Amino acid sequence: MIVHIVMFKFKDENKALNMARVQKKLMKLETKIDCLKSMEVGINFNESQRAMDLSLYSTFESEADLKVYADHEEHLKVVELIKEVTLESKVVDYILE
Repeated sequence: MIVHIVMFKFKDENKALNMARVQKKLMKLETKIDCLKSMEVGINFNESQRAMDLSLYSTFESEADLKVYADHEEHLKVVELIKEVTLESKVVDYILE
């Protein structure tokens, strides 16, 4: 199984609203992209300087399925919104054995 984790730092303008919008749109992908096995999207409450604002945890059967997800038109629509409202993101992908 492949685990895909992304963490986002949001711009201050309309931050709470934008985090909720992104969370909702990401969660809808579970019903739109068949190869997406599971997804959790959480909004951070930790006030540490090191903290990111929102995290995405998703799973796939294979690296090929992750690629299908990454290139899927529904995912790319959400990516466009994310690019508009975030400052940065960090990602890690790994094989869960």
